[in-house]
Amino acid sequence: MTQEYGLRTTLDVPYETAIEKTTAALKVEGFGILTEIDVKATLKKKLDADFRPYIILGACNPNLAHQALQTELELGLLLPCNVIVYESDEGQSIVSVVDPIMMMGVVENEALAIVANEAKARLQRVITALNN
Repeated sequence: MTQEYGLRTTLDVPYETAIEKTTAALKVEGFGILTEIDVKATLKKKLDADFRPYIILGACNPNLAHQALQTELELGLLLPCNVIVYESDEGQSIVSVVDPIMMMGVVENEALAIVANEAKARLQRVITALNN
């Protein structure tokens, strides 16, 4: 059984198309991609291990990040929001987005709840957009 760490959807599109669609949907909600980690290529290079197509996108909404960092300076340890896209065994593309409310659960600062709720609402709209 797969553990749920965030918001998830399955797309019937090729892996590369899923990355493009995900990046575009994130952009609509004000998120840019700061980092891209190609897990398959990294594991091949570092361990000579084969792995499915899998990418970790470090997504950031500058306005929300700024609000959060003004509230809790050490919050940078939890940024950016990770988004993963990978190919399933069935050839579908899986997109999962970290749940900001779960992430903020480790921080004991009520003022961050507003930012976490706004981030989750935006990321939920990303998942909804991918399903349309």
